[in-house]
Amino acid sequence: MEIPIIQDIVVILTLSVAVIYLFQRLKLPSILGLLITGVIAGPKGFSLVRAVHEVETIAEIGVILLLFIIGLEFSLKTLATLKRAILLGGTLQVGGAIGIVFLAAWLLGYDWNQAVFLGFLVSLSSTAIILKMLQAKGETNAPHGRMALSILIFQDIIVVPMMLFAPMLSSDGSDTGNIWWLLLKAVVVVAAVLFGASYLIPRVLHAVAKTKNRELFILTVIVICLVVAWGTNQAGLSLALGAFLAGLIISESEYSYQATGIVLPLREIFTSFFFVSIGMLLDMTFFISHIGTILLLALAVAFIKIVATSIAVMALRYPRRTIIITALTLFQVGEFSFILAAVGVQYNILDDMMQQYFLATSILTMAVTPFVVDKAADISQWWMKQALPKKFALTKLAPNASQEDLTAENLKDHAIIIGYGLNGQNVARAARNANIPYVVLELNPEGVQLARKEGDPVYFGDATNEVVLEHLKVYSARVAVITITDPIGARHVVQHIRNICNTVHIIVRTRYVRDMDELYQLGASEVVPEEFETSVEIFTRMLNKYLVPQDEIESFIRQVQNNGYNSLRPNPNLGSMQMPALSIADINITCLKIQHNDNEIVGKTLKEAGLRARYGITIAAIERDHTFLAQILPDTRILQGDKVYVIGASEALAGFGAKVR
Repeated sequence: MEIPIIQDIVVILTLSVAVIYLFQRLKLPSILGLLITGVIAGPKGFSLVRAVHEVETIAEIGVILLLFIIGLEFSLKTLATLKRAILLGGTLQVGGAIGIVFLAAWLLGYDWNQAVFLGFLVSLSSTAIILKMLQAKGETNAPHGRMALSILIFQDIIVVPMMLFAPMLSSDGSDTGNIWWLLLKAVVVVAAVLFGASYLIPRVLHAVAKTKNRELFILTVIVICLVVAWGTNQAGLSLALGAFLAGLIISESEYSYQATGIVLPLREIFTSFFFVSIGMLLDMTFFISHIGTILLLALAVAFIKIVATSIAVMALRYPRRTIIITALTLFQVGEFSFILAAVGVQYNILDDMMQQYFLATSILTMAVTPFVVDKAADISQWWMKQALPKKFALTKLAPNASQEDLTAENLKDHAIIIGYGLNGQNVARAARNANIPYVVLELNPEGVQLARKEGDPVYFGDATNEVVLEHLKVYSARVAVITITDPIGARHVVQHIRNICNTVHIIVRTRYVRDMDELYQLGASEVVPEEFETSVEIFTRMLNKYLVPQDEIESFIRQVQNNGYNSLRPNPNLGSMQMPALSIADINITCLKIQHNDNEIVGKTLKEAGLRARYGITIAAIERDHTFLAQILPDTRILQGDKVYVIGASEALAGFGAKVR
């Protein structure tokens, strides 16, 4: 018997593998590859898929699992303690985008409800694409990375109220009774969620977990997700909203991580079908015939998102470079906009023409995202070279009283610490203890506040701006320590310092070894890679375990560091470096419990037992009756139940252990 959906699944998955592989080679996002797969396989493409309705049903499951995972990742406690960057930045970005789109759409003649809904669609950005790109570039902890992720977190949360509000937009305002009834049902559902999260679900999961049956736990998690989703749907709300609430319920229990690990692989498969199903909706004939309008819409969307994001980041007092890069990072339309668009079609807020324009514009903005994000730093650097008055380049926050004499006017022979993360804090603490004059330069307002609390002389500003560096008199500084987590920013800082002077000694902290050569070429005096420092620390502890003399270990570490870590690179170029001949002794120390009542050992003194002559081991200490005997003498007796700390070669320890166990 032929089952059409099986054939269609094979076609979709096979085509997806080929397209995504090609996109990976071209360094394009996988989501875009899935959308293109849908365009090719769909009824408006080459019609390779016949069971379109069944594929859409699978896609609905993908949406449910996607929102379920988001609910798992955001606990009620987390939502109650969101940071200022998420609340203020996210609210300004989303609210600003909605406001601008609403005004533009209303002036163009759209109904108010359609204008608001279009604002919803445009305001969201792609978490999947941006998060993956920031991780690949090592910029998740950079200022623009933190800011972008904060706004994306807010967007992921606000999409749920948007979905709840969408049915209200389908009304023309005359049927207010239905709107109030829907709000009442929403309040009841939220109350049920709070009750389930606090009392019911944790007890159920605890009872299931006690059985230690993996299959039962998996089934329970899936049932909770589907039952809550079905219940909210029966109440007139969306399945996706129910799935989010189900995830929120489980997130309050200690089993949320295990539940996430179970659902995550399923989500990846089903959400793939979701993006494929979205691609199936795109009419390529429409796209080609309206390409001019679509390009203009894509540019308009990008402009609106850039303006809204810039205002949000500017309100948080970040410098121009962070504002520009963050805005260029979040200019695209996101994957959750597709879910919202489906809700809009369901409630007749969007017609077919509007949906086609939205799909084409969204896919186009997502397609160009990798290229724009890659060039964002260069664009910001070009913008930073434009004229900037000195009074806008740097904002001083008053240092503590003990550092009042360290003003920008009398700085000389000082150290400049750029970045006040963990490394910057440690460097500042060391400088303070050593009475070295120093100033801190930080562009994260939260970091500035922390530096003030610690009593460090701190300035708010962007080190990639030469005006800022000149204001801190980098040309008269002895050392500049760069500890920022932004690799591209670090390179620009080194370059700008060298443009100003060649006398300052530049020490750069970098996360990856691949950045070392370029930093040296730009003029860094010393580069400290975290990857190699971690390797050195691990290697040191390993050599200590093998009882290698400490002076030999320290000598080896100095040679490694002085040689620029070349000996640890994949293709080492040791030059004249002499690796010490390390003599690794086969000596270990272990703890053994005297269990076997051997009359040759138990009850005997160490002298009588002759352990060193017979077994080649030495007892260094004994633990007896919760008392530690550190002074071991020849007449010390060995009793049954003693824990003995024994030193010797591995083979000797093994032989002695077999005798006493």
